[in-house]
Amino acid sequence: MEKFYVTTPIYYVNDRPHIGHAYTTVLADVLARYNRSLGKDTFFLTGTDEHGQKVQNAAEKHGISPQQHCDETVLRFQELWKKLGITCDRFIRTTQAEHKRVVQEVLQDLYDRGEIYKADYTGWYCVGDERFFTEKDLVDGKCPECGREVTAITESNYFFRMSKYQDWLIDHIKNHPDFILPAFRANETLGFLKKPLADLCISRPKSRLSWGIELPFDQDYVTYVWFDALLNYVSGVGYRTDDEKFNRWWPATCELIGKDILTTHTVYWPTMLKAMDLPLPKTIFAHGWWLTGNQKMSKSLGNVVNPMDMIERAGVDAFRYFLMAEMSLGNDANFTEETFISRYNSDLANDLGNLLSRVVKLTIRATGGTIPAASSLNADDQELLDAVKNAVDSMGSSLENYKLDQGIAAALNAVRAGNRYLEKCAPWTLAKNGETERLHTVLSTAANAIFKVAVLLAPVMPEKMSELVTALGGKEMPVIADLASHPGISGWVMNDLPPLFPRIIEEKPEAAPAPKKAEKAPKAEKKSAPEAKAEIPGVITIDDFKRTELRTAKVLKAEKVEGADKLLKLEIELGSEVRQIVSGIAPWYAPEALVGKMIIVVANLQKAKIRGIESNGMLLAAKCGDTLSLITPDKEIDSGILVG
Repeated sequence: MEKFYVTTPIYYVNDRPHIGHAYTTVLADVLARYNRSLGKDTFFLTGTDEHGQKVQNAAEKHGISPQQHCDETVLRFQELWKKLGITCDRFIRTTQAEHKRVVQEVLQDLYDRGEIYKADYTGWYCVGDERFFTEKDLVDGKCPECGREVTAITESNYFFRMSKYQDWLIDHIKNHPDFILPAFRANETLGFLKKPLADLCISRPKSRLSWGIELPFDQDYVTYVWFDALLNYVSGVGYRTDDEKFNRWWPATCELIGKDILTTHTVYWPTMLKAMDLPLPKTIFAHGWWLTGNQKMSKSLGNVVNPMDMIERAGVDAFRYFLMAEMSLGNDANFTEETFISRYNSDLANDLGNLLSRVVKLTIRATGGTIPAASSLNADDQELLDAVKNAVDSMGSSLENYKLDQGIAAALNAVRAGNRYLEKCAPWTLAKNGETERLHTVLSTAANAIFKVAVLLAPVMPEKMSELVTALGGKEMPVIADLASHPGISGWVMNDLPPLFPRIIEEKPEAAPAPKKAEKAPKAEKKSAPEAKAEIPGVITIDDFKRTELRTAKVLKAEKVEGADKLLKLEIELGSEVRQIVSGIAPWYAPEALVGKMIIVVANLQKAKIRGIESNGMLLAAKCGDTLSLITPDKEIDSGILVG
């Protein structure tokens, strides 16, 4: 069986997890879920890096031991991963005895073979990156990686003969185009390797740093945190402890990293593996950063997004979806509350949630909820089926090429094709005209389309897609590998569940209270500045207009209000929400003429009772003399779309 072994970097436990940690881990989880769904033998490793200067400093700051600090902080990661639905096969901690034993055995073996030696060294040390730099490496006298201040240190240390592998590494990168992705990151590493490669300092004297794995051949030193941490990728799958397990999983298929740790993973790590006589990972993929306002998120700037905030706002699956859909792998992406809400409302509430709601409600009305079988298909049906097939094919190629956002986009294109399909085929009209055979074909085709999209998106939104399949009448989520042979869902009995993705209504700040009017206005003085414009009666500001929320809505049902000649009671579809409004348009529109019509409504109007019937909204119409005309879109458009 084909295998897939994916890893994340292991995260420092010097502070709480942020969106950068969440993104890489969710990405690894999505890739692992997809590969399991494709039938591959899959292993997913993540964990925490618990040694080094930053951890020791954080523990001292809180007045506790480093181990106690690690034990407390690691819970934040484990709890968040549980909340995010992370399905890792192992969560490794570098303070675990098994990992420490592997690190010491590797060190001893390399030392015995002359790959590690002791020498005096003078260099510039960055605590933040826990790395030494030469004078020429510094940028304006500061760390070239993080821009922090550096400290001049002279001491004896142990060194790994990394320089001897420089030519070999250059050849490997050039001859294996999939080793470092995206390709421009490989070029960055090759650019770094144009300079002579120095040997790597792999120790720290205990007199300066005591929190680390002790060198097996010198008790006065601990292991450099990066040499320790990188070995988790092999210790986590049984290296030197379980040969059968290790041979099953190594080499890794994909090691996911942030672009800020490119050098350690594409220079230090491969040379270490070469010295250990182990094969290299197939791919090391460096993704971009999450930015706010084109600025990297940073604790010092105070612009780091806490994943829990967005999870509480919109749910876990919506957060996972945004991370996967918004960032093109390898590039940076912006995270703002506005972009999050916009994508949520557009993709999930208006498109996906709306399609499910329409299909379920129409089927329940037509057949009592049983999904009918399709008969002969026409061009409209085939167009939707082709969009779904394209989504399945695109997801496969997107996964192979690490372009997950493109696969997700193809799945959403199929969803939008489903909404257009319903508009074009108008099953409500088919039901009204008694065209039962055609109606059943449309409902079946739409239901099967959204079912396949749910299977495709399940690795991204496992809980919500499970709810979607339940709404369609399914008992369990199939895997992608079975889609080609799946018999379809005709005969399933649908369940009318609450909206899958309720719209997020952006909170508008309250207007500041008007200043109190002075008892007696002072006499105006002549000023050179322009006078303020007087308010014009009946004229509103743009802020006044923004408080009115106009949206498209589809009329699902219409009937006369008993005892009222002018009133009609309408049931409207507003995205994934169904509402009722009462309107005085009966003299101009017969109820049956309104069903299926797309109208414009004021969606945020305070609820009212008209003739004892609750009305939630108001439709827009224009009246000229004795003629009244509803305001409608001039093109096909989904319900729930914001107007203005």
